[in-house]
Amino acid sequence: MPVGAAACRGGQSRTLYFSCQLNRTASAGATYDPPMKRLWDLSPPVHAGSPVFPGDTAYQQQWSATLGPGCPVNVSAITLSPHVGAHADAPLHYDPEGAAIGLLDLSPYLGRCRVIHALDCGPLVHWDHLRHAVGDDLPPRVLVRTYQRMPQDRWDGQLAAYAPQTIERLADLGVQLVGIDTASIDPAESKTLDSHQVIRRRGLRVLENLVLDEVPEGDYELIALPLKLVSADASPVRAVLREL
Repeated sequence: MPVGAAACRGGQSRTLYFSCQLNRTASAGATYDPPMKRLWDLSPPVHAGSPVFPGDTAYQQQWSATLGPGCPVNVSAITLSPHVGAHADAPLHYDPEGAAIGLLDLSPYLGRCRVIHALDCGPLVHWDHLRHAVGDDLPPRVLVRTYQRMPQDRWDGQLAAYAPQTIERLADLGVQLVGIDTASIDPAESKTLDSHQVIRRRGLRVLENLVLDEVPEGDYELIALPLKLVSADASPVRAVLREL
């Protein structure tokens, strides 16, 4: 008798028993579905009341077709800035020669990441706000929570942003993507966009307007793919974290 079968019959190993049961199920033509890992939705709702940078294009929706006699479907037409809600900036947003969002490699937007809390940090996220959670095994993606509760119904002109020196140090540690729960990695009144210029020079990607209110500090799998908008300066994303 094979060793695995003996272990199943004798009950000597719960692990082997479970493996045997899976093999029997598979041999019977069935499939095994592992338990679903928990997801955290990082995207705020997008609607006509979604806050936008002053002067930017708010979300608007019209109906091109509606269900009724002679029309079997509803079809909407939407107008919005690609910076509404959770979004990914493209280099084109802050570099006249930069690539559009639909031309970027998707790898930075998918994979292991670390959520770090810098609650009530003030106007800038400095290295001291992150130091406690960096360690020697920092993943290539870092998302920073600054709000106790992200304001999803109003524009926050006092938003927290990254200090450019913080971006530099993260890049030095191999970080490829930075994210934040505010509308920008630079202060709202900035005209020089110093942190955006660091990510341009260092080749990092960025996510903004993430809802991190319910996410504990720790490591997760990030999934936040931008749309293939081949001439746009940014793209909405449906950003989620999945437990590892």
